[in-house]
Amino acid sequence: MPEELKGGKVCALRLTPIPPAFEDESVQSADYEKTIARAFRLLAAKPRSRAELRTRLLERAEEEVVDRVIARLEELRYIDDREFASSYAASRVAAKPLGRSRVRRDLQRRKVSGELAEDALNKVYGETGEEALIDRAISKRIRTRGQPTSRQDAQKLLAHLIRQGFSYDLAIRKVREAGQRDLDEQEQER
Repeated sequence: MPEELKGGKVCALRLTPIPPAFEDESVQSADYEKTIARAFRLLAAKPRSRAELRTRLLERAEEEVVDRVIARLEELRYIDDREFASSYAASRVAAKPLGRSRVRRDLQRRKVSGELAEDALNKVYGETGEEALIDRAISKRIRTRGQPTSRQDAQKLLAHLIRQGFSYDLAIRKVREAGQRDLDEQEQER
C-alpha cells in the first residue's frame, strides 16, 4: 500500500482507499454544509447581527468554518449589520415608544457596532422625533394607569419613562407638562 494511503478510509462503493488529504476535504465540506445549514435555520428564526450569528455558530463549529460561512452569507447579503441595525431600531420604535438610549442599549446587546447603531438611531429618530414618542408613551401610561394624582404617581411615571430610554431632562419636562395640563383641566371644571 502506498505511503500516502495509510490511515485513509475505504470508499464503500469502490472498495478503494481514500487518501487522507481527500478525507480532510470531505470532512471540511461536511462541516461547512452543516454550519451553513444551521446558519440558515438561525436566520430563519429571527434576524441576527453578524457577531450574534458568529457566536451561535461557534457553539458547534470550528472558527475557520464559521468564518467561511459568515463570509459567504455576507456575500449573499443574508447578513448585513447596517441593514439589521436600521430595521431593528425602526421595528422597536414602531412597536413601542422607546427612547434613544434604550434602543442603543438593545442594539449593543445584539452586538451591533457603536457606529452602525448611531447611524441607525439617527435615521429612526430623524423620522420620528423623541418628543412624539415620549408623548405616545405618556398617553399610553395614562390610559392604563390613569392620570398621576400625587407626587408619588408622577415619580412612578418619570421612572417608567427613564426605563423606556428617554433622557431625564425630557422626561421630567413632559411629566411636569402632563401634571400642569391636569391642573388646568381641574380648574376649568370648577
